[in-house]
Amino acid sequence: MEYKQVILVRKDLKLSKGKMSAQCAHASSEAVLKSHKDDISKWRNAGMKKAVLEVKTKEDLFKYKQQAEDTGLVVSLITDAGRTELEPGTVTCLAIGPDTEEKIDKITGELKLLS
Repeated sequence: MEYKQVILVRKDLKLSKGKMSAQCAHASSEAVLKSHKDDISKWRNAGMKKAVLEVKTKEDLFKYKQQAEDTGLVVSLITDAGRTELEPGTVTCLAIGPDTEEKIDKITGELKLLS
């Protein structure tokens, strides 16, 4: 069974590359800290696969968050502190997993890689 983590990023914010990278790192780290140690171990042993995917809006992000939670997947929603590019409290991204590709792809399989 293959394991992965996905990070969904809001395209409408037009984040700089540095800001987006930092937000994705926050999401990934927080989701791992919330995950079961067996899932982390299996994911780590398989190479810690990650995919960064795009969503259009905050509403889309919350839709995927709800679907993932309803399926029992670990999620981490990131809200920016507002010290650099964004207003305080801006929701930027969402990490899902690590978990099996099958479970995650049922939720996010139609999304495109962030471009």
